[in-house]
Amino acid sequence: MNSEDPRGALDRGPYSWNEVKGEVRIYWNGTLVTTLRKESAVRFQTKISQANPKETQLIMAKVTGNFKRGNEK
Repeated sequence: MNSEDPRGALDRGPYSWNEVKGEVRIYWNGTLVTTLRKESAVRFQTKISQANPKETQLIMAKVTGNFKRGNEK
């Protein structure tokens, strides 16, 4: 069991991303949760290029931070 993802939520691949005009947009289940610009976008792309699919999900989860506060439906 992975200590980073004990419930296995990242196994379903809830995060996705795309690049638009130099910005990196990160989505959770199809909903935009954060946009990275400039240096943070470059750092993200560097990390993603060297990661496997599971690591990619973990990187995106860490980049988005704690965006859910419990009141989302």
